Amino acid sequence: MNLLFLAISAILAYLIGSIPVAYIFGRVLKNLDIREHGSGNMGATNAFRVLGRGPGTIVLILDIIKGIIPVTILANAFGLGDALSLVIIAVAAVAGHNWTVFLGFKGGKGMATSLGVLMGLAIQLPGLRIVLGLATLTWVALFFLFGFVSLASIAAAVVLPILMVVFNAPFPMTMMAIVLCIFIVFRHSSNIRRLAKGQENRVSFPFRKRS
Repeated sequence: MNLLFLAISAILAYLIGSIPVAYIFGRVLKNLDIREHGSGNMGATNAFRVLGRGPGTIVLILDIIKGIIPVTILANAFGLGDALSLVIIAVAAVAGHNWTVFLGFKGGKGMATSLGVLMGLAIQLPGLRIVLGLATLTWVALFFLFGFVSLASIAAAVVLPILMVVFNAPFPMTMMAIVLCIFIVFRHSSNIRRLAKGQENRVSFPFRKRS
């Protein structure tokens, strides 16, 4: 492991993750600060709510890409293919999204970028693909069952380290999953309080009556 290359990669990963996509789209498309609208979060869910389906979808995709690029293109460019290096780069990218240097270290909740780093890691380490698939399935199932993005995200984050252990993922990957879980649960603390009070926003589907 080249410590200099790793340090440079981690810094670049953080800066890539720090790009405030939802904030930029809000300014460009509607000349508004997305932090002052909807839930106030700078993630894809609030972008859907405030900016609309099209811009929200693009924000989601770009936030995911912010996670994929560091653990694939960036890691490969610096020859950092070992599990520990990839984990450090991945966590740096998600930390950048959650605490962006460009907006006073206040960012999103990290779910899309976490998905991105997991997708990138699954490209690098095929053994993680089943873990990614099952964690994603957990999110999809709970989202369509209950209609809460936050609940689905929290559950998928909690399941992730368990899946890492069950499928004998490399130890650094398990530790990364624990860190990402802590990040996501911590960033969703306000959602957890609203869920407990029955005040969380639910996504309504055409095939289900509003509750």
